[in-house]
Amino acid sequence: MHCTKKIKDDLVWVGGNDRRLELFEGVYEVPEGISYNAYLLKDEKNVLFDTVDKAVSEVFFENLRHELKDGGLDYIIVQHMEPDHSATLAGAAEMYPSAKIVCSVRCAEFIKQFFDFELDSRLITVGEGDTLETGKHLLRFITAPMVHWPEVIVTYDEREKILFSADAFGIFGAQQGGIFADTVDFESECMDEARRYFANIVGKYGPQTAALLKKTAALEIRLICPLHGYVFRRDFDSLISKYMSWASYIPEQKGVLICYASVYGNTQNAAEAVAAQLAEMGVQTRIMDVSKSPASQIIAMSFKYSHLVFASVTYNSGAFVTMEAVLHDMAAHNLQNRTIAFIQNGTWAPGAEKSMKKILEGLKNCSFIEPSLTVKSALHDTDFAKVRDFAGAIYKTL
Repeated sequence: MHCTKKIKDDLVWVGGNDRRLELFEGVYEVPEGISYNAYLLKDEKNVLFDTVDKAVSEVFFENLRHELKDGGLDYIIVQHMEPDHSATLAGAAEMYPSAKIVCSVRCAEFIKQFFDFELDSRLITVGEGDTLETGKHLLRFITAPMVHWPEVIVTYDEREKILFSADAFGIFGAQQGGIFADTVDFESECMDEARRYFANIVGKYGPQTAALLKKTAALEIRLICPLHGYVFRRDFDSLISKYMSWASYIPEQKGVLICYASVYGNTQNAAEAVAAQLAEMGVQTRIMDVSKSPASQIIAMSFKYSHLVFASVTYNSGAFVTMEAVLHDMAAHNLQNRTIAFIQNGTWAPGAEKSMKKILEGLKNCSFIEPSLTVKSALHDTDFAKVRDFAGAIYKTL
């Protein structure tokens, strides 16, 4: 049975929600699933914006058949070729053989790498500023390379002021019935997942994302239609400002994220003691166990807070394995503009700090608080002064 959602009289969501998916891209936990958004514009020429993942192919094709009925499809715009948005492209092209495929030159190369259907005779390649008139609508294409693949374009409907934003403004989580972001409590229910999506999926490409956001900031926008999550129809300035801060690696708020790796609880205790001291000073803190908290959540929180503290037991002469994995992930996501401090624990030869700092020292515009806090096996009452001094050193940089 079809399940479409009306956005405007001539614009319909024809995507699908996968609520059973546990790991997006095989790595990111999605306890609330994920939505795969495709949009159908019904005009003198009918236009499909992207397709969907194979997991929701059945409802997607039912949605198309229901909305087009006996009518045809004139254009399929491929903004992003990643398979969660293109796995059903060949099926849609076969179902509507007269539909032209509209995409960037690089995207056309990718289509031929993924699929074997005959493309050249129905291909229309577009670049920055090119337009496509469908009747009442005039679509202008904007290039968005490396947001977060090199072939990406986004589409702006100049007459209706709609931005089809590809993976920009996407979030984790299936839709909760409605299609619009203002039908849910977005700030409390979705913002963390929006940040987690951005930090982990797009975050590495901050400069490229910022370039796209600067282009969109100059547009009059009435709707933003991303490929995951909800359609936005209000509060565009604050929304774009939030994404610009993430893309520019500017912390959302002053505060301290403390991540620890502890085997027997002693390193955790040191992390807790530092957090308690900071809290008494009025500092907002967040504590996360790198052996339990998903790496994607830790990466997302690192995009939120201005200060990061990493506490690790010494293991095989370096940092604990889960700590090393998280730090490598953080470095791969190009985090910048943070103040970083370390806590290391070791019974005979503490060596975690050196290992941790080596992984992160290539991050741009990051400063390190010296000295680190070193624990020998466990904290004792006699260590209180150095815990207080360590927390005080962090506080001074706030």
